[in-house]
Amino acid sequence: MSGSKKLLIGKIQGTHGIKGQLRVIPFAGDASSISQLNEVFVKSPTAALEPFAVVSAKAHGKRVILTLKPFDNINQVLHLVGREIYADRVSLPELPDDEFYWSDLLGLQVATSDGEELGELVDIIETGSNDVYVVKKGGREVLIPALEDVVLSIDLAEGRMTVSLPEGLLDL
Repeated sequence: MSGSKKLLIGKIQGTHGIKGQLRVIPFAGDASSISQLNEVFVKSPTAALEPFAVVSAKAHGKRVILTLKPFDNINQVLHLVGREIYADRVSLPELPDDEFYWSDLLGLQVATSDGEELGELVDIIETGSNDVYVVKKGGREVLIPALEDVVLSIDLAEGRMTVSLPEGLLDL
């Protein structure tokens, strides 16, 4: 493994077909971040990152169909289902200004535009229509939809996200 920082870029959701292909949920705006890679790292049950050469990776709706060397049979990849996929940060493409890798967002401090501190962004839920940010402070958890009219700004350098919550969201 190289010394580059590894970023979580997706999760293996299942198999695709019988030739050892994997269906991956990308943790970026689209599939291009994975489809341009030559190598990925799959997290093992012992938390080790195992390197695999990418044979092919292509968009399939909001998912990526990934083929890794040396696999060419569904039975060889069944044990990979549910595992996370990482990549070297330096090998990932730059994203447009309004898109972020999930790993860049995790850990941000989230506050409302009125200055109310909501807590730390600890998880992101992929729902199909839009992502949902899980923000925790103490024992309180707030689920914030990742929508343009809700997320006002993201400042990675400051480690902050500013949001404008829909009416009544904090009352739930």
